[in-house]
Amino acid sequence: MKQSRRLLDSLVAGKISRIGQLQIVSSEEGFVLCHRDDVGRNDLRDGEIDRAFEIAKFDDAGNYRPLKTAPNLQHGWKIFARDLLQAEKVIDAIYPGRLAILHAFKSDQLVTTSLRETLDRQSGMYRVAAKISDEQIDGLVGNFCRSDGGCLRTILWKRDTTDQIPSFKLPLEKFDPAVDQYLSVKRPRSATAAAASIPLLCQEACNLLIAACREAVKMEGAGPSAP
Repeated sequence: MKQSRRLLDSLVAGKISRIGQLQIVSSEEGFVLCHRDDVGRNDLRDGEIDRAFEIAKFDDAGNYRPLKTAPNLQHGWKIFARDLLQAEKVIDAIYPGRLAILHAFKSDQLVTTSLRETLDRQSGMYRVAAKISDEQIDGLVGNFCRSDGGCLRTILWKRDTTDQIPSFKLPLEKFDPAVDQYLSVKRPRSATAAAASIPLLCQEACNLLIAACREAVKMEGAGPSAP
């Protein structure tokens, strides 16, 4: 994790202070992590390092968050980390595995998998997902993966071996690691420049998207109800 550690080291110099919906503020004592929307609030609940796992589980309404990179991280908390190791632990609890993926990407060792390849390797009840059409993929990914209400990851995978992006319904910024996906939602089309944030990278379609592909195929196969 040396590469991710170097990225975290830059927090000390104030070069990077955000990842997803997280804000990391450095001080002489260590780091304070909270929701980006909560910066400046003095009524935040103090939490222990281990509480980060619970924070990531539920949204503001108490609903379970199956996708940890969805833009619905709960508000109203802050966690103090005394050093970079603890700060990394909090980040990894809220965004599992994303620092490791970033390390592989920065080291030119990240292998991406196209959606078609991911679908073709499914078995059992999910095997039918491979029958989804390109048109269905365009609409489904465009809705499911959008940064506004869907997922804050930056998509690196393609639709298939033709090197085609998975959806033309998503802005090109969705495929650019230099773009702060959360800021792009707040200020559409104004956050296309490189931002001082650590990107949440997506190297292959997640299980939730695969399940959505399966449902789309099943719905299409069901057809309209008889009058």
